[in-house]
Amino acid sequence: MLNILEKPVRHCDGIPRRVAMQIGTASLGALTLPNLLRAEAASQLEGSRKGVINVHLDGGPPQMDMIDMKPDGPAEVRGEFRAIATSLPGFQICELMPRTAAIANKFAFVRSLVGSIGKHHAFQTQSGFDEKELAGIGGRPAFGCAINRLTKDASTDVPAYVDLMQGRGLVRNSTRPGFLGPAFAPFRPDLSKQFQRELEAGMKGELKRLGSEHAVSLELMPGLNMNRLEDRHDLLHRLDTMRRNLDAGGSMEAVDRFTQQAIGILTSGRFAEAFEWEKEDTATLKLYTPDDLGGAPNVTSEGPEAAKKLLLARRLVEAGVRVVSVSISDFDTHQKNFPRLRHLLPIVDTAIAGLITDLDQRGMLEDVSVVIWGEFGRTPKINSKGGRDHWPRVSPAILAGGKMNVGQVIGGTDRWAGEATSQPVTFEDVIATLYHNLGINPHQTTITDSRGRPQYLVDRGQPIKELVG
Repeated sequence: MLNILEKPVRHCDGIPRRVAMQIGTASLGALTLPNLLRAEAASQLEGSRKGVINVHLDGGPPQMDMIDMKPDGPAEVRGEFRAIATSLPGFQICELMPRTAAIANKFAFVRSLVGSIGKHHAFQTQSGFDEKELAGIGGRPAFGCAINRLTKDASTDVPAYVDLMQGRGLVRNSTRPGFLGPAFAPFRPDLSKQFQRELEAGMKGELKRLGSEHAVSLELMPGLNMNRLEDRHDLLHRLDTMRRNLDAGGSMEAVDRFTQQAIGILTSGRFAEAFEWEKEDTATLKLYTPDDLGGAPNVTSEGPEAAKKLLLARRLVEAGVRVVSVSISDFDTHQKNFPRLRHLLPIVDTAIAGLITDLDQRGMLEDVSVVIWGEFGRTPKINSKGGRDHWPRVSPAILAGGKMNVGQVIGGTDRWAGEATSQPVTFEDVIATLYHNLGINPHQTTITDSRGRPQYLVDRGQPIKELVG
């Protein structure tokens, strides 16, 4: 098992145990490190500081309890929370989000996100697509995996795409590389020692069925020095031609890619150091520290430290990572919606306001695009258990950074917050906007599928004109 960091790191979904590389302790299961990242069309990523932080509000965030308040709606819809004014004239959000309200001019609030497939996973927020699309050839890749493929510099010691979703990225293969193959899967660190999260029973079962092939510990083994590591790497290089001809499934290519990143991490430490967020100064840590929380959290709800996941995401982008996916749970509030949100929303409020303030103070906000959303919204009507159920007809999204035209509200809903009545926006539109912000034209740039055919990055989605026009 390769070790670099103190904390175990999870990686490529598709690498079977039979080709797992173990440096310093076992076999020669990996190959050499060719330049695997070839772009079919030019982008502006090379040499830039552009990045994306994709925040998934796990379970389905309630639109009418966050950014689409209906204070004059029926009692069975408007709920318990008071609407408060924001820095955008005439726009109100939930009283549990005061930090976001104070800097609302730095966000774009989408109240008319439509087209959810109604599934309890993150694939649509990670790709824009239904998970069934192109299923016969492995399915569409997640946005970050496509960026992995388009990144030109394969020699970097920093992965292009890092999944910090603590299990949600694996559920229903939400951050899958799809037809690109396992070489372009995300780098998936295990954050369990830094951020405790109790997974839902269904997620636990699914992850158990996936097995343990995903675990790769990144900590330098005792007795393994850099000279020995480089000797082993040179020997693996000599086996390239013979092993390459035996592999048709892409697993060896995936191990190659991971080997290259691992060597870079060992020799530079830039990526490893990004995980040491505890070393940030007191003022920065305070940006990501919620005030005392109220409410009654569910067993699967995360604690206040979860806000610092976005600090970690910022540090990774600052270190050179292009795309970071993060999740905060648990918004699946079929019961006790309001006590649970009294705990969760202050965490989200602190996290997103802290991130935008932090990026702004560091001069990174114009380069880094941030999106906060979930798999669907929740029912306007409160059920008999004081909860809100799944509602795929409309859901909320919040965007910031990336030189977008922020300080505005996009779209509207009916008096129940149940249907979009203006400016509908699709998941694919949001993903197209993120590509645009990275300097990539999603309708001109292609990636090659497993049949050797070019596929455009998006199908019907268009960059949101109100944001990029």
